[in-house]
Amino acid sequence: MLRTHTCGELRVKDVGKRVRLCGWVDRVRDLGGIRFIVLRDRYGYTQVVCDPSSEAYRKAEDLTRESVILVEGTVERRPAGTENPNIPTGEIEVRAERLEVLSKADPLPFYPDERPSEEIRLKYRYIDLRSEKMKNNIITRYRVMKAIRDYFDKLGFVEVETPFLTKSTPEGARDFLVPSRLRPGKFYALPQSPQLFKQLLMIAGFDRYFQIVRCFRDEDLRADRQPEFTQVDVEMSFVDVDDILSVSEGMIAYVFKEVLGIELKVPFERLSHEEVMEKYGSDKPDRRFGMELVDLGAFFENSGFRVIDSILEEGGHVKGFVIPGFAQEMSRKKGDEISERAKILGLGGILWFKVENGIVSPQKKVLERVFERVSKSLGMKEGDVCVIAASKNRDSLNEALGILRLEIGRNHFQHLAKGFDVLWVVDFPFFEWSEEEGRYVARHHPFTMPILEDLETKEISKVRAKAYDLVLNGYEVGGGSIRIHRRDVQEKVFRLLGLDENAIQEKFGFFLEAMKYGVPPHGGIAFGLDRLVSIMVGESSIREVIAFPKTGNGVCLLTGAPSEVERKQLEELRISVREG
Repeated sequence: MLRTHTCGELRVKDVGKRVRLCGWVDRVRDLGGIRFIVLRDRYGYTQVVCDPSSEAYRKAEDLTRESVILVEGTVERRPAGTENPNIPTGEIEVRAERLEVLSKADPLPFYPDERPSEEIRLKYRYIDLRSEKMKNNIITRYRVMKAIRDYFDKLGFVEVETPFLTKSTPEGARDFLVPSRLRPGKFYALPQSPQLFKQLLMIAGFDRYFQIVRCFRDEDLRADRQPEFTQVDVEMSFVDVDDILSVSEGMIAYVFKEVLGIELKVPFERLSHEEVMEKYGSDKPDRRFGMELVDLGAFFENSGFRVIDSILEEGGHVKGFVIPGFAQEMSRKKGDEISERAKILGLGGILWFKVENGIVSPQKKVLERVFERVSKSLGMKEGDVCVIAASKNRDSLNEALGILRLEIGRNHFQHLAKGFDVLWVVDFPFFEWSEEEGRYVARHHPFTMPILEDLETKEISKVRAKAYDLVLNGYEVGGGSIRIHRRDVQEKVFRLLGLDENAIQEKFGFFLEAMKYGVPPHGGIAFGLDRLVSIMVGESSIREVIAFPKTGNGVCLLTGAPSEVERKQLEELRISVREG
């Protein structure tokens, strides 16, 4: 080994030892003829001292930042008053006798302690990864993965790898397609998830499976999306919803305790999809801001306010939420801004009032008595604000108010967004209407078990699924379901999704064939590892916890992917590229 110790390892007990250290030159200082080098590796920092009489001193003269060097010398205690309490090695230093430059660094486009634009950081990601923040993020990610594997191993799960080159079954996002050279005109697809394979593993008798797996989706990107991402995939046999939720929340609690030293209270709260939509206008609510949506229709009956009266007469709804202590910021201009945002979200605008030495509102003359009753009923205090909106469509009203609530919370109450709010959302609708496809599609996926009673007795939009999402601080970090284990139910669901017999056989014939040979009741869940880790370390973008991520439009600035390929490669695949 070139080194005997790392840069974060030496302590006072090592004084007098002769050591060799390797690392990057973090800083160089020349003080009164003595040169100090702060040497860095992923384990920490060590101060190196070069005396004028030493060979190391002469070699340090032209040393550039971020050069990689080897230092050989003796560990000494730092002189009294020069200790650095901010680093574990702050009581010692290494007096260098020999210094060897292993790789000289040219001037860098930026240094690890700087924060240039994200484009520059991603182009030179290997420099960015040297920063303390990024180093800690990537190490935390590893520790999370290790804790997950340890947890499932203790419960008797087996990690099984599933194929990356598989069959395209486009029932979700777009697939990434891979042409086959040996089968011209045929294509593999990169998996959006190992869904069918993990269900086949249940049929094969591997009753407790998990996998930390790469998945691929060709979809529009955001800060929390990547074309390739990592998920923790879990499947179990002979279980129902309670079993999956119990094992899953046990895993999350174990990971938080092992990695962050934080104890989460289990079991996590469970709310139905209908309940979270009514209270928060979102199926992934961040509850740390409070501000629950409240039905205010009863207060506005015969209010004399024509717009609201007409909406209520047509069976519409009025809802609102209280923003605590927001009165000073809620001016007429601010109210107009929120109202314009509400119009963009499909509402006609908002009503608002604040409690500030009585009721203050642009609509006070018309609605003062209504506002007073609302204020009293909601227990509003001096300084509180109430935002109100109405719509003929309850779902649209909930969703729009939910977005307003979240935007106000994140823009003005970020100081309340501390800690970790975890909950389960259960009883999702099975089907949702797709305007793009002009048909009902599966909200989760078509292998989810519907509540059979609903399937027989309710219209398609009201059928519930045995599906569940885990929500953490307003983000969905996990989702799953009990699966269909009966072929007749599976075929019925396919038909309700508008698939004819040919399409069913073409896309899923191999899976239906397997369902003829003994299928255990089973279910599972998948967790987004990137999102989970980003929340744990307090990052808003998953790019901050991925070593080599793509940009928002799916480009790798480091390598230049995606890129053109040689014509010869295309000819071998019998592919031609169309211009424009």
